[in-house]
Amino acid sequence: MMFFSFILSVMFLMTSQPSGFYVFSCGENCTYTPVFTPSTLVVKFGDPASATCSICQPACTQHIFGLEKAVGETSQNKTTISWTVDSLTEWDTSLICFYNEDGKLHRSTLPITLYQPPKYVGFSFLNKIEPMFAGHVYSLVCVVKEVAPIENLIVTFYRGQTVLDRKTLFNTEKTPVTKNFTADIIPSEDDDGAQYWCEAELQLGAEGPQPPPAVASEKLTATVYYGPQLKGSSHPDPITVTRGYPLHLNCSAVGNPAPSYTWKLPSDNPSSIKSSILTIESVSWEHGGQYVCNVSNDANDVTVTFNVEVKDNYTSIIVAVAVILAVVIVVCFISAWILYKQKRMGNYNLKDVFRLRPVHVPVRTDE
Repeated sequence: MMFFSFILSVMFLMTSQPSGFYVFSCGENCTYTPVFTPSTLVVKFGDPASATCSICQPACTQHIFGLEKAVGETSQNKTTISWTVDSLTEWDTSLICFYNEDGKLHRSTLPITLYQPPKYVGFSFLNKIEPMFAGHVYSLVCVVKEVAPIENLIVTFYRGQTVLDRKTLFNTEKTPVTKNFTADIIPSEDDDGAQYWCEAELQLGAEGPQPPPAVASEKLTATVYYGPQLKGSSHPDPITVTRGYPLHLNCSAVGNPAPSYTWKLPSDNPSSIKSSILTIESVSWEHGGQYVCNVSNDANDVTVTFNVEVKDNYTSIIVAVAVILAVVIVVCFISAWILYKQKRMGNYNLKDVFRLRPVHVPVRTDE
């Protein structure tokens, strides 16, 4: 019964020969599987396309062969069937090439991938949070509109030129779709001013266009707030300063936004100084004690404590003592010299010395 049905179908095909079906002589030299060229077809939506199917070798007995298609036109040259279409817009389609050999059906399928690059790729921060704070978790959103096939899409998230994450989606939908992709980040102070963006790329294999079609989003510059970070090396504790000398206390810091400064003096009274450096030109005893610098911004605050000890100026004392000793020595030397001179010259007369006679001192007598 099946053989009788097959004979009827063959007779029908031979008499009617609808488009895509042919009758040709083929024998033992026939290949068992028709061969498509190319073996895979990747076409952009709306573009023309073409392919050929080789059924078998010539000089064969009579067999029925053909090509099943949904769109396009076919032509035949001996055992080769050519297929063309001016504009391919059928999203889920393929070609089937076949021949019947002694009741055995041999066929091959040409997979056709119809693709469409994204019509739009958008980028944003989830909930449009601005600014971000260092150390917190935030989500990046990449919106890809009207792309097909979605299963061949790779979405890459970037900070500058650094890859942050790659996303794919398991979805066998053939027609264009719109999808949102997200990636989480934890920004740091180094990310302030960095540009974030995403790119959607269709990876269609070696048969697809090279380089793969890709659409990038706009780039958004991030503002990242982070707490004050002190600059410079740590200070000694305590800080010893000599009375009469200047004192400089520095609590400079970097942060975003720019930090503000308040000082608390040893008297526990707040200071009107709003800069990062506190300066006292000439230190006195009352300047000893604890100084507290508070550095703050919208992200955090930092407290820096300086313990100051004032010591006396021993150098001036030593200099004063040295000067006094020098003066005393000079006075003593001069006094000794004068006494020496008086001792040697005060009991002699120069004239008497030259006469070599003793000196007679008149003696007063009372009468």
